[in-house]
Parts: sequence; structure tokens; C-alpha cells
Amino acid sequence: MRVTVDDALTLREPGAGPVSAPPSGYTVEVTPYGTRVEGPGGGRLLLASPDAPADGPAPSPRPDPQDAGGWTAEAASAPGTPAHQVDVAIVDVGASPAAIGALRRAGVAATTTAVLAVGGDHRVHSPAEFDRRARLWGASAPFDGQEQWCPPSAWPPERAHGPHRVLVTGGARSGKSAEAETRLLGEPEVTYLATGPRPGGGEDDGDEGDRAWARRVALHRARRPSWWKTVESPDAAAALREARGAVLFDCVGTWLAGAMESCGLWQEPPPSGAEDELAARVDELVEAWRRCPAYLVAVTNEVGSGVVPATASGGLFRDWLGRVNQLLAAESEEVVLAAAGRVVELR
Repeated sequence: MRVTVDDALTLREPGAGPVSAPPSGYTVEVTPYGTRVEGPGGGRLLLASPDAPADGPAPSPRPDPQDAGGWTAEAASAPGTPAHQVDVAIVDVGASPAAIGALRRAGVAATTTAVLAVGGDHRVHSPAEFDRRARLWGASAPFDGQEQWCPPSAWPPERAHGPHRVLVTGGARSGKSAEAETRLLGEPEVTYLATGPRPGGGEDDGDEGDRAWARRVALHRARRPSWWKTVESPDAAAALREARGAVLFDCVGTWLAGAMESCGLWQEPPPSGAEDELAARVDELVEAWRRCPAYLVAVTNEVGSGVVPATASGGLFRDWLGRVNQLLAAESEEVVLAAAGRVVELR
């Protein structure tokens, strides 16, 4: 990567200084968030580090502008603007798209900051897909050699804010969870709502199914940003009523399986009134989904296109999940289908 600033200096890597000494009027500072440049007009640019921290800098006394040892960019910053906030942030989203969320959480990237997404290569299957992801993160995707103003000449692209509901459906290993996570990587505050059973987690556990579930949960945890908060609860409706910021609900299918267990619907035959009890829980979930003020992305399973269940309870699960999916989709601003790692917009 190479970034040329005003034909005056060149940056090659975040976290490193310029190729040559900056000319008069420019200041360059290597920060934990990347390499920051301030020009003679006060514009602030950051070539972001892929591992930029999500925490803001510790408060410190503002330097004296007359002190040659002070950080000129901070001393010259406008009143009321945090000294570490920038006008333009260049982020290699091929290396770490989560850096966008980290910069926003740390206050380095604000509402008026133009985020430029770069780093499109074989890790993203097409330029159109790269542009789609950039829009989800509220970023622009400039082409190679394109000139950009700092401060930006136009308002940054708008990204989704709550209340906004997205339902991501797909079959097993379709990429649906990865798509849901990708959508929220640019958000500064994310709650991960896990409704599945707690994994045993030990390789010495006797049940291979438990071990496989534990490995799957661990994989999901490892690819999520460290600052995302996790809430584990089978009561999804209650969690959604309290939700703020952005929420990833993963997943509707495990929630339904747990609700069916509580209602006795995995028994054959189920107790009298069990389906009525489940219907009430579904209504409660849909109502909470409809009223949730957060930017909400939910993952669900598309189970009606595969093998016909061999048991009556399996058939009930398939039928009820199909109904729940339709009800949630009807209350969603967006519905997308994941298949073979690709995403198709249904609404």
C-alpha cells in the first residue's frame, strides 16, 4: 500500500513514519491507532493499523502550541474536538475490517470522519462484494490512484442505525453467521446474543456431539472482536427489549429448539397445550423484534429445503421455524439468504 499526501510525503505502512522527512507545515505521528498526518490547513489523516485498539487514549494535559516538543496536531485541534479524532481514516479492510469498529469505539473515527476502505484482493471474491461490505460499514471504497480530500468534501456514506432489523437465513455451513458478523464489524458497540446451550468445552467430555458444539462455539468466539459483549440467554425476547447499539442474535433456530424443549414439544407425543404455549413465546419474540430500538441482525436456519425429518418432533421444529422466519421477515427492513458463502438480498 502507498498513500501520497498532497504530493508532499508518502506513507507505506500503518504504524511507520513517512518514506522521507515531512516538509514544513506537516506533522507525522506514529500512534497506537496507526500513522497520523496533519497538514498545514489542519486536516487530519490516519493510515490505520489493522490491530488498532478499541479503547480511547488515556487523558493527558494538552501540549503548549509554543512547545516545540508538543504534538502540533493536538495543539492546533479545534475546540471541542478530541485531539485524537481524525477527518479521514484509511483502513485495510482486507487485513482487518474490525479496525473500523475499533476506531469508532475509541473516538478516533467520528460521525464526520470519512472512512476509506482499501485492501481489496483475493480475500473478497469481487469488486462488487467489496463495495457492498464497505457500504455496510459506512465506508467508501476508492479506486487505486483516486484523489481524496482531507477534510472530506462530502458527508461520509450513511450506515444502518437502529431501529433497523436484518434477518440472515441459510442452510448449514452456508456462511450465514459470517455474513451477520461482517455486517457489524464497523459498529463501536455490539452485543452478541447467544441463545444456544452452553458448551461443555472439554476434549475429555464423553459426548462427541458436545465436543463438536464446543469447538464450533470457540471458533465463533475467536473471530469476533474482543470488545463485543456476549449475553447468553434463552430468553431472547427479554434481551431484545433491553438491547441498545447493535445486536447480533445467533440464532433463531437454537432459540426455537430451547423453547420447544421448555414446552415439552420434543416429547412424543407432546403434552396437551404445548403448541399453544410455544405460539405465545413466538408472539412475544416477534413483538420484541418489532419494537427493538437497536440495529439488530439475526441469524436463522433455512430448514425447509432439505431432508424430510424422520420424527414428528423434527417435523414440528421444521414447520415452526418456517413460521417464525416468515413472521420475523415480515417485520424486517432487510432479509438476505446466504448460500455457498455468497449473499442474495431477498428484501
